Amino acid sequence: MDLHHITDFLNDYLQITQYPDSSVNGLQIEGAINVEKAVFAVDASMESFMQAVELDAELLVCHHGIIWDGIGRITGLMKERIKFLLENELSLYAAHIPLDAHPEIGNNALILRALGIEPEERFGEYRGVSIGFAGYADMDFHDALERLERRYGKVDYMKFGGDETEKVAVVSGRGSAYINEAVEKNVDLFITGEIEHSAYHQAKDGRINVIFIGHYNSETPGIKALMNVVEDKMGIDTEFIDIPTRL
Repeated sequence: MDLHHITDFLNDYLQITQYPDSSVNGLQIEGAINVEKAVFAVDASMESFMQAVELDAELLVCHHGIIWDGIGRITGLMKERIKFLLENELSLYAAHIPLDAHPEIGNNALILRALGIEPEERFGEYRGVSIGFAGYADMDFHDALERLERRYGKVDYMKFGGDETEKVAVVSGRGSAYINEAVEKNVDLFITGEIEHSAYHQAKDGRINVIFIGHYNSETPGIKALMNVVEDKMGIDTEFIDIPTRL
């Protein structure tokens, strides 16, 4: 299948032009025009590139690409990465905030649904757009914690609120900056990925419960769901490359 037929579909499906982002979303590196296999990974890295080549893929789709705010210089690591991709005719496509924010297969919507909660409200304002979701439930904090640990393994948390959990909001990845918004919007439980030092006093002063499921864990659901969409709609072979960072 033609590479640009696939990338045009992704651009439209993810609405990549609708979201401000430091990531240069879309096709970052153009390789082979004919694509028989596409692989998917959370992070673009030499390891994911090498695995993609070993799997005979012509396209790698990542949540975190290699081009952020453009390219200043093609030297050092940037040179080595681009050189490897071009020499192996491996295309690289990135979908950052558009994949977090997607209402069907986005990371934040899927994390809520993993708790049995339907995304009902947009949440997490970023440069004038909302990238997260909030929804309503009737569950105990420890029940929510247990459900998340069954899916993602052991997680970190800060419990400064009550046991009753009605409103839950999610911003995947490095989302601690949205604790204040969660407090302002009467959220009982805020879920994000990466734990940050500044989150402690924000959560404590705001009397809110926060669960950190890990940056990588919080951003695997969307890329896996996108892979299934591409396989279904494009009819090409796909595979997920799992390179957990434990962060």
